[in-house]
Amino acid sequence: MGTKYGHMLAALTSVPVTVSPFRRVPQLLAGLVLYGASTALQIRAALGLNPWDVLHEGLTGRTGLSFGTVTALVGVLVLLCWIPLRQRPGVGTVGNVVVIGVAVDACLAVLPAPHGLVPRISFLLAGVVLNGLAAAVYIGARLGPGPRDGLTTGFCARTGTSLRLVRTVVELGVLAVGWLLGGTIGVGTVLYAAAIGPLTQAFLPRVTWMSARSAS
Repeated sequence: MGTKYGHMLAALTSVPVTVSPFRRVPQLLAGLVLYGASTALQIRAALGLNPWDVLHEGLTGRTGLSFGTVTALVGVLVLLCWIPLRQRPGVGTVGNVVVIGVAVDACLAVLPAPHGLVPRISFLLAGVVLNGLAAAVYIGARLGPGPRDGLTTGFCARTGTSLRLVRTVVELGVLAVGWLLGGTIGVGTVLYAAAIGPLTQAFLPRVTWMSARSAS
């Protein structure tokens, strides 16, 4: 129990990319690609998306841009919000903006929309579980938070507000705007909200990079 808790705490601490880069950078990229694939599965299920992807989908419908392009552009805008919070992006932050957007569009290009409720539910469940694994893999590489995660933690650090409150307010706001823009809200949105935390927490101890000194 103590070891698992230590790994989870370590996963929240960034380590310079110069430390074990040939081990950690591939892990980061794998996690980001899997995250993009998991998002594509949830989109194709058409049963509801997580709050940020509801926003991305709504903007995609309004702008005509691809889902991946919108995801990347929103990531850049969120990064600009880091400036007053004095947050510093890492390699993982930049990779999050670029790789996930490309991976989503690539997966959507080859992943057909399922027909029938059972295949759609299967896509949804696979997407949510894969998302939890992917998030743990790229967070566990310890190369910097994604733009949206960094926004939340940065605001908490600057204001002293609880992480739970800030994340809830931000995601409800994003969800509302996305829904007004035409994003998909449904059972998948509820399932994601309930499952993603426990899933990511369950996977993190298994994939978090630890230095030999820390692991000993």
